Amino acid sequence: MSYAQVVVGLPVEGPFDYAVPVNFKDKIAVGSRVGVSFGPKNLVGYVVKLTRTTRLKKTKEITELLDEYPVLDRTILELARELAVYNFCSWGEAIETALPEPLRSGRRFTKLAAPSAESNELSVEPGEIILLHDIGGRARWDVYLQEIRNTLDCKRSALLICPDVTEVFQAKDTFKAKLGIEPVVLYRKQPRELDEWLKVRESRAQLVIGARSAVFAPLTDLGLVIIDEEENSVYKQDQVPHYHARHAGILRSAISGAKLILGSAAPSLEAMQLVRQGKARCIQLPKAGAFPEVKLIDRRHLPYQDRKARVILPRLLSDSIFSVLTNKGKTLLFINRKGFATFAVCLSCGAALKCPRCSVNLAYHFESKSLACHRCNFRMEIPDLCPSCNAGYIKYSGTGTEKIESEVARIFPAARIKIIETEADLSLSDADIFVSTSFITKSTGLSFDLIGVLDIDNMLNRVDFRAAEKAFAVLSALAGFTDKQVLIPTSFPSHHVFLSLMKKDPGLFYEEEFKERKQLGYPPYKHIAAVKLRAKYEEKVERSARALFEKFNGSDKSKGVEVVSVSPAQPAKLRGNYYWQILLKSAQPEDITGFLKNNLKNFLHSGIIVTVDMDPL
Repeated sequence: MSYAQVVVGLPVEGPFDYAVPVNFKDKIAVGSRVGVSFGPKNLVGYVVKLTRTTRLKKTKEITELLDEYPVLDRTILELARELAVYNFCSWGEAIETALPEPLRSGRRFTKLAAPSAESNELSVEPGEIILLHDIGGRARWDVYLQEIRNTLDCKRSALLICPDVTEVFQAKDTFKAKLGIEPVVLYRKQPRELDEWLKVRESRAQLVIGARSAVFAPLTDLGLVIIDEEENSVYKQDQVPHYHARHAGILRSAISGAKLILGSAAPSLEAMQLVRQGKARCIQLPKAGAFPEVKLIDRRHLPYQDRKARVILPRLLSDSIFSVLTNKGKTLLFINRKGFATFAVCLSCGAALKCPRCSVNLAYHFESKSLACHRCNFRMEIPDLCPSCNAGYIKYSGTGTEKIESEVARIFPAARIKIIETEADLSLSDADIFVSTSFITKSTGLSFDLIGVLDIDNMLNRVDFRAAEKAFAVLSALAGFTDKQVLIPTSFPSHHVFLSLMKKDPGLFYEEEFKERKQLGYPPYKHIAAVKLRAKYEEKVERSARALFEKFNGSDKSKGVEVVSVSPAQPAKLRGNYYWQILLKSAQPEDITGFLKNNLKNFLHSGIIVTVDMDPL
């Protein structure tokens, strides 16, 4: 009798033994999808091992074989297994995040071609890891092109991962024109996603370009993995499994024996730590033109009237804009918030207008005359009266792109002003002053004579140990759009983020940031895990979170796991669910996962969904 060890896409440990019917015996293989009875449900399962023995006295039979040829190769199975262990999820959940939706839902194929032969032995020799520190922001693409060309010439396949679908298609057009081949594009919810995925699985593609999920592209004989903008937060998945594409790329390249290139204008501390540990080699690419002059406007020393009125554009910045306008130049004003005002509050009762589904303030959008939640896209018309006390004194405060546009139009009535929010807005020919959020950093080929960075202190003041790193990444990207001048109003002129840019020395930022992280025991020196609990009822999730916190504190922590805190998540309510989280810290991620296995298996949490986010952003 033959047996198959099967995993399913549920948060349950496996694999589970199933008997293989005689009529499937010669067709079933590791990596095949099968139909199985799991409790009262019929589910899609994934074969991870075939054996002739089982320890069970009685086993269920596999009910159907969904594939003539396996859809999962050994590389993807091993990658999913390692990600499952690291991110504290089931092997089946990790496998399902690697597959297009039709495959997860059990769709059959009658004409699936056999993939090219693959080795039964996984590579144990990891490829080289190179960190491209692209100070200018675009030089790394010439390196990408040459590395991809070399890989294809060696008859091996290449994978390029970009943080945004727009950039995916920009890269596709570039490499199609320069390499003379048609890259396959992969990203979630794309039209004909399955057809494109099958091209890759059937070895009809040499080059794949995609978003985060493309790290699971079923390429055979993979020789090169490139992750562009490796520091970008979009590479972290906000659903189970909470994997990061950079970490998955490191595992994928090690399993495949492929070279890994991490490219960035402002590398993450995790990537820089690989260099410090000797696990990666850093190549610094200089800026093609001159690095811009970075000047700070100390808000603490503004005239009293300007500080009292919270002037949006300090005099030095407005004078500089006037000078650029006089010389027919282009100005970019950056602020990382959309809308006209960031919150609305009743002056009578003090109630803030919040999203009914999320515990966040509604932002006022002047153009649409509406209040909007930027978390769940809830919208409502502007109320004439306060919903809490029926008073008619609602004040709109805070600054977004629309308010900046309004203020600039007041100061420079003759200037042409445009907000950049979509690809269609990226032309610089029809305006003199441009206002944008971080969307602008996704574009290429833009050049400005002056860049003003507004309200960057808001980013630095967040309750987030990565706040300085994120601000540095944004400012580094913006500096790539000019070789002339960047003006930054701030109340923290001595912050190492600003000093490193003013002195044109990124090393100064990393040295200081590493020092602070080490003193506080933050990543990359230690790993943090967020145990997240969510439910529809606030009291229930709070009670469960505090009970679990007490359980953790009373458990054996001999392996160095520190139970840090229990608190409402930020935001505490999102899309109708209430969230609490418990933070754990340890030098080794496997110590945290072992601790959680021992403490979560008997934790009763009816109606509460518990997930684990390793290395949360």
